[in-house]
Amino acid sequence: MKICVVGTGYVGLVAGAGFASTGNEVVCCDVDETKIVALRSGRIPIFEPGLAELVEDNVRHGRLVFSSDVRACIPGSRVVILAVGTPMSADGRADLGAVLDVVQTIGEVITEYTIVVLKSTVPVGTNERVTRAILKLTTVPFSVVSNPEFLKEGDAVSDFMKPDRVILGTGDDRAFEVMRKLYLPFQRRSERILRMDPRSAELTKYVSNAYLATRISFINEVAVLCEHLGCDVTMVRHGAGADSRIGTHFFYPGVGYGGSCFPKDVKALMATADDSGFPLEIISAVDRVNTRQKQIPYAKLRRALGENLSDRTIGVWGLAFKPRTDDIREAPAQSLLRSLLEDGATVRVHDPAAMDNVRREYGEGLVYCSDAYEAARGASALCVMTEWQEYRTPDPDRLADLLRPPRVIVDGRNLYRDSGLEERGLTVLGIGYSLFPAGADSRMPGGSGA
Repeated sequence: MKICVVGTGYVGLVAGAGFASTGNEVVCCDVDETKIVALRSGRIPIFEPGLAELVEDNVRHGRLVFSSDVRACIPGSRVVILAVGTPMSADGRADLGAVLDVVQTIGEVITEYTIVVLKSTVPVGTNERVTRAILKLTTVPFSVVSNPEFLKEGDAVSDFMKPDRVILGTGDDRAFEVMRKLYLPFQRRSERILRMDPRSAELTKYVSNAYLATRISFINEVAVLCEHLGCDVTMVRHGAGADSRIGTHFFYPGVGYGGSCFPKDVKALMATADDSGFPLEIISAVDRVNTRQKQIPYAKLRRALGENLSDRTIGVWGLAFKPRTDDIREAPAQSLLRSLLEDGATVRVHDPAAMDNVRREYGEGLVYCSDAYEAARGASALCVMTEWQEYRTPDPDRLADLLRPPRVIVDGRNLYRDSGLEERGLTVLGIGYSLFPAGADSRMPGGSGA
């Protein structure tokens, strides 16, 4: 089957390479000529484990090609997949500008029955809007299918090849059967294709991300409460999570969620609800709690080191919003870096994948270290913001030698419980079990002075 994928970000590139791997002829298009040139030369513009190998294999076998000429690639393609960005606008709503630009082109150039697949995350009602837009431009038959993606950055290739579920939102039997056959090679053990109406498919994507964000914000708020009450969130988490109805997945306390999906999808769902006349109070609280949670590492630093950080050196391990990606969008580390730079602190940073993206954002305002331990050299405190594997078992003696008194480690991901670090004179401040054994502190987010 001939497939055109418009957009070569995480979703488009993974989908294009994934569909090519099952024998389809796929062209991935992007208006960014620089990105297409890089892809043609074998350079993958994003860090995603396994993706480079998948792309390389399909290019070598002639099943996957790249083009910046979107208008030329759409005609003759049985399926056109829209995987362009829908960034958050100033009011929190999804910006559909790129989607509608592609839709305009589709309506102008298709010459035979075409299935238009909305894989970009779009608000409820977008399928209908796209259908109306194309109908104004052509009499050629077409169908619009809502097919939201559920890819986790860092595990996107595996998620595509072995999906939990595939959602197809369409009332058109012909389009459904074509899309079902397209996905069947990824359903070898059991078919997990769910058919529903387009509006329900569109909402499912937002609800899925909002629910996961809710679990994260809930346990994060519980962690802050544990510090005020002298409880241990690790024990509370295990005790509550032992209930099979609750479980422990996405139930880890930390410094908040980030990335390209959760923050913008939560806000977009809030905007959709507001527009419908039924504001979502729980989801609004989730967003507020996450903003507050990102401020906690900075609050812990100021309590441990003093209000004036201008003469301090602070090390930061982990700049991406999660491990196995170079994505720094809405990363908790961003909030910390901004606060430290505003205070005039010297900030030494390290991340296995995201250094280039951070350098583009902050220029020479930070000290970039190619080695994690170099980021700790001469620092009064070290903040661990992303749970990369290489940060999990640091050398206590080496850290003790590199750090300056008072040798504080803000463990934003609770990696260092019973790690032996404190035996070397290091003070470890985790999330939800240390620092505030009794009573609230007015300088902590959520405390009496917040």
